[in-house]
Amino acid sequence: MRIYEENDVIYLEKTCPEHGKFEDVYWGDAELYKWFYENWYNARYAGSGLKNPHTKIVNGCPFDCGLCPQHKTHTVLGIIDVTNRCNMACPICFAYAGAANYVYEPSYEQIVDMIKLFRANSPWACNALQFSGGEPTIRNDLPDLIREAKKAGITHLEVNTNGLRLAEDIEYFKKIREAGMSTLYLQFDGLREEIYKKLRARTNLVPIKEKVLENARKIGFKSIVLVFTLAKNVNDNDLGNIVQYAVKNYDVVRCINIQPISMAGRARKEEMRKLRITIPDAIKLIEEQTNGAVTKWDWRPVNWPLPVSKGMEMLKNRTYPEFTMHPMCGAATFVIVEKDSSYKPITKYVDVDKFAEIFWDIYYSGVKGKKTMAKMKLVKLLPMVKSDLVRNLIKNVITKGSYEALGELMHRVIMLGIMHFQDVWNFDVDRVQRCAIHYATPDGKIRSFCTYNSIYRNEVEKQFAVPISNWTSKIGKKINEPA
Repeated sequence: MRIYEENDVIYLEKTCPEHGKFEDVYWGDAELYKWFYENWYNARYAGSGLKNPHTKIVNGCPFDCGLCPQHKTHTVLGIIDVTNRCNMACPICFAYAGAANYVYEPSYEQIVDMIKLFRANSPWACNALQFSGGEPTIRNDLPDLIREAKKAGITHLEVNTNGLRLAEDIEYFKKIREAGMSTLYLQFDGLREEIYKKLRARTNLVPIKEKVLENARKIGFKSIVLVFTLAKNVNDNDLGNIVQYAVKNYDVVRCINIQPISMAGRARKEEMRKLRITIPDAIKLIEEQTNGAVTKWDWRPVNWPLPVSKGMEMLKNRTYPEFTMHPMCGAATFVIVEKDSSYKPITKYVDVDKFAEIFWDIYYSGVKGKKTMAKMKLVKLLPMVKSDLVRNLIKNVITKGSYEALGELMHRVIMLGIMHFQDVWNFDVDRVQRCAIHYATPDGKIRSFCTYNSIYRNEVEKQFAVPISNWTSKIGKKINEPA
């Protein structure tokens, strides 16, 4: 594999013994790529993986995924697909029963076992989990599954949903909230019906999405992530509007998660360039569409929080999740919503890079046995913060070091994140080995997100699948109905 620059774009080139040479756009901005690489791809940002890997190295990465000893990052977010049934039929979905022509729906007991599998990871027992699909709310036992996860020690529980049932059935929304759901991961591709017609093959979805937010307010739920599937010439001109929408609804919206669409690419570079949207392309569009309110220099790679985790480990003498992901997997920033509904990125309030260096200093002081000195270095943090609001919130997180304190910090903050999941054309094993988002499956294995969706999904699902006709005759429901 070769990664090279041409015309300020970073390309990935591979040679297959069977199919020959092909290439794909890796990153759309060489300057940003180099900045991320030089600052956040180095030894101190490398992870050590699991102490208890689940598979052995036989054929090498990615063919021993389970996780194997070659994997360098533990699970920060676990995913369990609780069904591949859905009440929609999106043409871009890779996990829909109607397209697969079978039903994959792990049993209640299998899902409990998968939760336990995540919790058995060492040195970090995964405590953040997403129930996904298909459409997980189509399962009537989802509230009970959420309770099982909480009982097992999951402190952050997400439900990934298109929102249809939660818009129509507020009582069901209440049930999953009361069961312990922390965050709703809501499919939200924009505010124009034309977008949904192209991506989701139906219209009249915007009122449904807004009804979910309205229902969230009614039941006092304040943690929604707007999941924005980004497709060129479909909704790439809508990024600024979605940021403004999130700011307007900051009382219930905690994050926008932008996901450039993964696809079956083209071998010719000219065609691929027309189709691909990469992380820096999205960053540039946001800068343009927010009139420079959020610039490309306000973003940091997804592994930026690692020194905070390491420093907090020293200060609190406990383990925290370590963000040792590959810096090219994603980027994020935070915007602070002021009382007049204006917003600014967190970089306008805090020198985030100096902030990170102080935490590295705290960590290394502790490693050298100078824990008293490490604690004293905390006093350097708060004077750096220019806002009383942000200063008080950060102080709370540092002193309490808890999930609740982090939640308080996020109440006036909206995270903007971009995560570009790989497909077979831009697949980079280096990224795979540092992946922190993992699927658990009924065969007792844990696999990285991009490996599972590019290589293993069909193979695993078919082991546990049943024909649609068998499922419908047994359950007495259509596959798009709650059951």
